[in-house]
Amino acid sequence: MTSKGFTDNTGNIETPNDIDVTEKPLNPNKISSGRVDINVLKSKLEAEQGKELRKNIFIFSLCVVLLAVVGIYLSL
Repeated sequence: MTSKGFTDNTGNIETPNDIDVTEKPLNPNKISSGRVDINVLKSKLEAEQGKELRKNIFIFSLCVVLLAVVGIYLSL
């Protein structure tokens, strides 16, 4: 009966010899240092805040309606 283990693996593992070759960067896109228009940033911020405000008003009104329905139900 033969025993197989790490001693039976006598294959050589070769390392690559191209250490001097530089690798490509992970992000090939160059970052542009262009100017940013403050009005565009303000409009994006206002749009985002408008969405949050509508969501908050919807949640608040839903809670008020639910509270009114529970109050009417308990008063009967």
